[in-house]
Amino acid sequence: EVQLVESGGGLVQPGGSLRLSCVASGITFYTWWFSWVRQAPGAGVEWLATISTGGARTYYGAPVKGRFTISRDNAKNTVYLQLNNLEPEDTAMYYCVNLDLHSGETYQPKNQGTQVTVSS
Repeated sequence: EVQLVESGGGLVQPGGSLRLSCVASGITFYTWWFSWVRQAPGAGVEWLATISTGGARTYYGAPVKGRFTISRDNAKNTVYLQLNNLEPEDTAMYYCVNLDLHSGETYQPKNQGTQVTVSS
């Protein structure tokens, strides 16, 4: 059974940074692409970033390109999302998933996620 556990969220001021982590188990980690998505209250699921199996290819959604960075450590079965220059509009629950979503596929989060709140 696949398990994805996100962590690293919290309360941060505008302009601040956070590093989210997603630890995977129950899968052959290095064979999977991974994506991060988020969902704000009352809003739909928004795709943020995707990374290929070896990490050589990355893709970003327009709202976060240049501010967020996706990476992975296959030795630790972990995917990261570095969030920089955070804005109040980034407030949402953040989720990771072992799918390639950069071509517009839809996805409904099933994990617990990690909450990011950007506020002064």
